[in-house]
Amino acid sequence: MKSIVLIEDNRDNRLLVRALVSEFYVLKEYETGFEALEGLKSMIPDLILLDISLPGMDGVEVLSRLRSDERLRSIPVIALTAHAMSGDRERYLRAGFDDYVAKPIIDEEVLLQAIARALPPPLKQ
Repeated sequence: MKSIVLIEDNRDNRLLVRALVSEFYVLKEYETGFEALEGLKSMIPDLILLDISLPGMDGVEVLSRLRSDERLRSIPVIALTAHAMSGDRERYLRAGFDDYVAKPIIDEEVLLQAIARALPPPLKQ
């Protein structure tokens, strides 16, 4: 089963993502970028869902560190963000994210389609 790392400080958002993907993917959750970077030393997921507004180190800095790590640089990273103003999508894609999903996640299909673009669809067990 493919694995997803979710880096998200909001508990409700983690619960929603867990409910959406845990049947199809192994999900590992981190509340901060620091925790995630430490945890990623011992695992390489198939996909990372990364909140932009994190305490201590924002998602853009976390992405920069991921992209500078030989082991992690090729992992697809989807930005999850409440920054949904005109031009934000393009700005985050230019920063190196592979895709962008605005929060709050009102239409679950938007997130699921972004995951499907990054990963081949899972087989139901």
